[in-house]
Amino acid sequence: MAREDSVKCLRCLLFALNFLFWLMALCVLGVSACLRDHLNNVLTLTADTRLEEAAVLTYSPVVHPVVIAVCCFLIIVAMVGYCGTLKCNLLLLSWYFGSLMVIFCVELASGVWTYDEPMVQRSDMISLKSRMPQFGLQRYQWLTHAWNSIQTELKCCGVIYFTDWLEMTEMEWPPDSCCSNQYPGCARHAHYNDLSDLYQEGCGPKIYSFIRGTKQLQVLRFLGVSIGVAQILAMTLTVTLLWALYYDHKPPDPASPDALIQTHCPAEDAQKPRHSHSRAPEAWANTPANGHTQFEMEQLS
Repeated sequence: MAREDSVKCLRCLLFALNFLFWLMALCVLGVSACLRDHLNNVLTLTADTRLEEAAVLTYSPVVHPVVIAVCCFLIIVAMVGYCGTLKCNLLLLSWYFGSLMVIFCVELASGVWTYDEPMVQRSDMISLKSRMPQFGLQRYQWLTHAWNSIQTELKCCGVIYFTDWLEMTEMEWPPDSCCSNQYPGCARHAHYNDLSDLYQEGCGPKIYSFIRGTKQLQVLRFLGVSIGVAQILAMTLTVTLLWALYYDHKPPDPASPDALIQTHCPAEDAQKPRHSHSRAPEAWANTPANGHTQFEMEQLS
């Protein structure tokens, strides 16, 4: 009974861990997808600068294709682990343990390989001004889109101040993406009427803060550590479950009547109905009469 209770407890814990694997892997994929578009715009503006190297160094561990592939594979592994735990299958549980070990090693190697502090200073933000003169040109539409996206998402204008657009370009007013309430011609109207309608902060300090790390990045790091700890716990529980099910289990002798008996999950066997004494009344009814009854029949004959 103690062994059956232990197996039941181990199975419940593995079910819960596999469910957590699904949730955490989906959260990593979702947050990485949100960061990826924003990161692409930052990389476009900081191309060929120290800022680009720092951004790649900071965010490559969480948006790298290998990490995305590992999260997708972890979802499949969790499904296999759920089925193996449900059926108490030796092959599925062994494959589940081995897959978790491989994923953990890949995550550990990726974390150690990419762990480094980005070498970037606030003075490097001035290099963003070199990307402003190409704004609005036909062959630099991708750069124009990146500037508009950054200024709209970060609610900023220019590099240090919105006047950077007037200094670095031939524009008479900033782009419309600098307006707090955007509509065609809003920047021209704000330039001549009310400058408070323009974002007063520059994009340089906000891009610097993004490169140094955001809340989304902290969430991804926390999820990565949590997945690693959960994997260690799942591997430990899997080995314990295999030991509880198959330790000291000897193969039956082919000549014995128990040769066809297979190992079953104790939790499943406990749910099966027992019929050990179902035929007892019938067998008792079919037993021969006692000696007293036989003697009376002989006298009558």
